[in-house]
Amino acid sequence: MGGLRVFLVALATLFMVAHAGHAAADNPRYAAFVVDETTGEVLHARRADDARYPASLTKMMTLYMLFEALERGDVTLSTEMTVSRHAAGQSPSVLGVESGDTITVETAIRALIIRSANDIAVVVGEHLAGTESAFATRMTSRARELGLTRTTFRNASGLPNSRQMTTARDMARLSIALHRDFPQYFHYFRERSFVHNGRTWRSHNNLVGRVNGVDGMKTGYIRASGFNIAVTAERNGHRIVTVVMGGPSAASRDNHAEELVNAAFRSFERREQILMAANDIAPRMNPIRMQDQIAVEIAQLDLRGPVAQGDADNMPALRVVLDDSPAPAHEPAAPAATGSAPAVQPSTPVRTASAAMPSGQWAVQVGAYAGEAAALARLETVRTLAPDLTTASLATPSVDTNGRRLFRARFEGVSADTARAVCRLLAERGEACFAVAPDA
Repeated sequence: MGGLRVFLVALATLFMVAHAGHAAADNPRYAAFVVDETTGEVLHARRADDARYPASLTKMMTLYMLFEALERGDVTLSTEMTVSRHAAGQSPSVLGVESGDTITVETAIRALIIRSANDIAVVVGEHLAGTESAFATRMTSRARELGLTRTTFRNASGLPNSRQMTTARDMARLSIALHRDFPQYFHYFRERSFVHNGRTWRSHNNLVGRVNGVDGMKTGYIRASGFNIAVTAERNGHRIVTVVMGGPSAASRDNHAEELVNAAFRSFERREQILMAANDIAPRMNPIRMQDQIAVEIAQLDLRGPVAQGDADNMPALRVVLDDSPAPAHEPAAPAATGSAPAVQPSTPVRTASAAMPSGQWAVQVGAYAGEAAALARLETVRTLAPDLTTASLATPSVDTNGRRLFRARFEGVSADTARAVCRLLAERGEACFAVAPDA
């Protein structure tokens, strides 16, 4: 029964991974990254190193700088910081302070995390560095020291600036650094609301309290970025960080992040089962890796909708339903309005042992597996890493070795040059691969 369950989940992935790839391709702002905070193991990555606008995820770096100042003794939680005219003039979202007002460091922390207040981000930057621009320079320098190699800050808030860029991977690194370096302040990221001058402000991070194990971090939005979120979560001793960037609405972003979080934790639960399956794999081939298992688990939401102009947190939740019925040529495939998922077919026809490999064509082999479903899931995963394989045919020819049947994971119908180039690319990424000559 357990083997059948793994088979069915893997088979369902053949549709879901392909569907997610189309959704991401249709949304150029989209990026996602999931990492095991403890081990650094990458569980899922999609456009994780592509440049993106951080929006209010910027405030995580502002908070990191403020926490460092607290630890150095430059400020205390009760230190009063003065609001300048420049700070008071920031665009929303703001706390609504006026020039000449003062605000404590602790209130500023809550205002940055919960209200995502742009005026308070400037107050912090000016208090620590004199000017916001000088503070942004310090932010960038410190970010590089933390390993955020593709991040540049030009302001303290995340308000639009064409040169303020980051990546999903860098935002995950920053999330990890905040939890690792400042556990004593991390409880602020779990707070759902705070009161200032008699007014209650509520957090935009709807996943805290909604998704089991989620305990922070931050959301962000500007028109150029789409809806961003960084999420930290812990279950059963496993800690992960999930980053989603470029969502078309707050609701779709939240739903997609929730799917990724749940998929990651399900993959941890199945690790023992996957390791057992790996024992049946030929030693010279790839085992079933954690990244493949999370690919099996992830049901990515469709991020193709129009970009919302506000933080529509009250939008109804989206539901993922699998449907393999063909869509009309003039419109994209959409989730079916049905309560059960029909059988799912691979996104590309698959050659099995009953059909011959195209004569004179080369192939790229990326593993051999005890189950055909695992081989197919591996092919779908690798295809996202190598664009040259987009039009290649999928093949799972079987071979009996020492009484065991293995299914080879192959891309067929490519030239010799393409096969070698793809294997070079995959080797650079640490992926096993070898080119298969015709009739081999």
